[in-house]
Parts: sequence; C-alpha cells; structure tokens
Amino acid sequence: MEGSTCPDSLVIGLAAALCVSVLTFVLAGALGVSKYRSLVRTIRERQAESAASLVLVRRPLPAVVEEEEAAEVPPHPLRRRSKVQPASVRLWRGRQQDPHFTKSDLNLLQLIKAGKEGVFYQARMTKGTCKGHSLFTCKISKEGVRPKHVDTEISIMKKLVQHKNILQLLDWNTAEEPYILIMEYVSFGTLRTFLQTNKTHLSADPELQSLLTIASYHIALAMQHLHSKMIVHCDLALRNILVSKFPWEVKVAEFGLARDLTRMTSRRSGRWGHPRQRVPLRWYPPEYFKNNSYNFAGDVWAFGIVLWEMQTFGTLPYPNLETSEAVVYHICIGHKNTNPEGCRQEILHIMQACWAEPQSLRPSFTDIVHMLENIMESDADYVDVGGPQPLVKDESEFHEAKCLQACSVTLDDKSAI
Repeated sequence: MEGSTCPDSLVIGLAAALCVSVLTFVLAGALGVSKYRSLVRTIRERQAESAASLVLVRRPLPAVVEEEEAAEVPPHPLRRRSKVQPASVRLWRGRQQDPHFTKSDLNLLQLIKAGKEGVFYQARMTKGTCKGHSLFTCKISKEGVRPKHVDTEISIMKKLVQHKNILQLLDWNTAEEPYILIMEYVSFGTLRTFLQTNKTHLSADPELQSLLTIASYHIALAMQHLHSKMIVHCDLALRNILVSKFPWEVKVAEFGLARDLTRMTSRRSGRWGHPRQRVPLRWYPPEYFKNNSYNFAGDVWAFGIVLWEMQTFGTLPYPNLETSEAVVYHICIGHKNTNPEGCRQEILHIMQACWAEPQSLRPSFTDIVHMLENIMESDADYVDVGGPQPLVKDESEFHEAKCLQACSVTLDDKSAI
C-alpha cells in the first residue's frame, strides 16, 4: 500500500507544479501583452505629437510665397459662410503695417498703364507728401488680386532698394482693398509708350542706335542687380520699363510675377502649373512651354525680346501670329522674331545670343553689361552713359537737346497698355 501511495503523491505534486508553472506563464504573458500595448500606444502618441509639431515648424509664413495656392471651393448657396478666417489669413493680416494713407488721400493725375494685376498712375497726396515726395507713381491693385501676392511683391521691392534703374518703393497700404503701392515718380510713362509716341523724332535722329544702346545698358544693369539678389523678374517687357529721362534714366518695374529664389525649395515654381495663371507668352522662352520651368535664363530670353521691341518702336513680338497656340508652336519649333530693319549688328548679336538654345548657352546679364559697355565705348569716347557732363560741354549740350526733343511726350494717351 505504501508503494502505491508514493507514486500517486508524486504525480499529484508534479501536476500541481505544472499547473502553477502554466498559470505563471499565462499571467506573465498577459502582463507582457498589456505592457506591449501600452508601449505601442505611447509610441504612437509621441509620433503624433512630433508630426504635429513638425507641421507647425515647416508651415511657411504667408509672406513667403512658394506655391500657387489651390483654387477655393465656392460655398454652398444655402450654407452660411463661417466668419472665422483661416489661420494663414489671420496671420497675414497681423503682419500688416498701420497704413499711412488710404485711396481717398491720393490725387490721381495721369494714367501710366493698366497691367494684369494693377493700374499705374502718376499721383500726389491731397495733403502733404509721401516721405518728402510731392509727386509719385502709384499702383492700385485690381479686384481679385490675392493679398499674399501683393505681400510678395512688396518684399521683393524692399529687397531691391537703392538702384537707379529699378523703380523704388516708398510706401504701401495692404490693410484694405484695393491694395496700393507708392513708388518713385517717373516723368514719361512706359518705354513702350514713349517710343511709340516719339517714333517720328527718334527715327530721324542719326544717333538713334546709340540712344537705344544706352537705354539697353541701363535695363541690363537693373536685371544684373535683380539676379545678384536671386530675384527672377518673369515679366520683363517694354511695357514694364518706365522712363524718367531717356535714355539715361529708365527703370525696371512691375514685380507682380517676380520670384525670390532664396525663398523657394526649388527653382521650378509650382505656380506655373495653375490653370488660372496668366503669363506673357510672347516674352517667354521655349523651356517654359516644354518643361514648365522659368529661371534666370528666361529673363535673358525676355531681354532679347525687349531689344527687339525697342528696335521696332514697341511692336508686339511675333506680329504675324494672332493666337496663343500659334505663338507657343512658333517658339517651340525654334522660330525667332525677324531681324529689325536698321538694327546695328552688335545689338543683333546680343539679341541672338539671348535666344540661344539650350538655355545654358545664353549669356548672363553680367556678360550682357560688358558687351553693351564695349559697344558704347566704340561709339564715341566723349559720351558718358550716365548722362551729359560739363567736361564735354558742347557735345553734352547737343545730346541734352536731342533728349529733351525726344522727351516731348505729354502722355495725353490715357488708353491702357
């Protein structure tokens, strides 16, 4: 009996030990699973917090425009629009200055030109001056212009200060529509209107090519300054160059399409792909239509178009092409504007160099400035491109008289350009 009892006790003990072990493993496993789930939950929460903070860090300020914002979805006609503004709009509004003036403070004297996004006027304040300027140029935005585009234009113009061939910004009001930019005064409107109005006088001037070369030189100086600041103009055309004193004081203006490459992650801007974006096709290079890109070489191409416009007294490029489709096709297959009649060979050479393909073969504006300097030096040793000087009194008086005669335009034409 004792022999049979001992094995039974041993079996019972082993079974109890096994049950305790199994129970221990089950409890340990349950505890492990619970801790694992808790750890996973903690990790996911931390990742969510990190992602949220990363979004806040990477979200660009509204003043830094890198991409064209998406089209707004129109609200449902029966749904009331929320009065709560998006955070980006509230932030942009919070960055505005306290305006020093309103539109009612302006006395608009003369229409200069009507652009894609705004209208330029010669103007003065009804009372007082604007930072000491009794006369000035103002740009009044058109309806529908997005405030962040105006903010970008202002930031670019502030970056391009202190250059005699760039229209200088004096003040602005972006606190309410219409948005207004006040810039330095110019006497004779756009270079396109100036050349068209004075075509008869200028055509008879034996020194016309020298005068046009000097004006081209000052435009190239302005563009050289833009590119040194990593700014791409994207709208260089004769209509966007203003005349204070021809040919020595011409100023590049209209920075509504300009891009600051220091504020972009890529030199290829996504805004070009926006279906509502309008660009001046007749001034744009083939790589824009083929690759949807525009960079410094695009401005050089446009400068070649500007040279052509000057030689033809403001004629529309590709004058025989009537539709946008025809213009794009014409540019993409490699056709160029015909050589202007009477244009000097040196300018033709620069013009053709600006239209070289591939774009890497085009000169920089530093190269163009040097080429134009060489042309002017060969014209006459006593001509100073900065204007008439007392050291050459007789010759300078001659050029001054020629300039004043050419500048007889009164800007009576109020039609939009």
